[in-house]
Amino acid sequence: MTDKKENKMREVKIAKLVINCCVGESGDKLTKAAKVLKDLSGQEPVFSRARYTIRSFGIKRNEKMAVHVTIRGDKARDILTRGLKVKEMELRKKNFSNTGNFGFGIQEHIDLGMKYDPSTGIFGMDFYVVLERPGTRVARRRRATSRVGNNQMISKEECINWFKTEFEGNVY
Repeated sequence: MTDKKENKMREVKIAKLVINCCVGESGDKLTKAAKVLKDLSGQEPVFSRARYTIRSFGIKRNEKMAVHVTIRGDKARDILTRGLKVKEMELRKKNFSNTGNFGFGIQEHIDLGMKYDPSTGIFGMDFYVVLERPGTRVARRRRATSRVGNNQMISKEECINWFKTEFEGNVY
């Protein structure tokens, strides 16, 4: 037994992947963006509303202006791999947050391997990845909630190392 055993509670895993597509206006264009996200994820997307009225941009409060979908499990890993291939497995150091999450954007959804439809158009989207360790459910559960210790939190460096080992990615 010369090799050291890894602690299962220290393993980092993907909690969820959120894909956001902000169109900036409601109507037909937003519906088409929702169709693109549904085709990509296989799940029903959710519409986001504007928080404030901004007259110069023509945005009204509570107007639907973006669409997003939350993906968990193996499907999240598959879609994340497709998104990272578009970015050529390279992310900037600024893409990683101090709390162990990272995000990036792509310009065109057809780069993910989806078929181009002229009636739909081309949409860009943002990928946000939330990482966690086992045991973080104690902070989210309804009964007997408690805090997650600082040792169980994921730092920026750990997140970058996880990205490099899991996806053989580069961080510049």
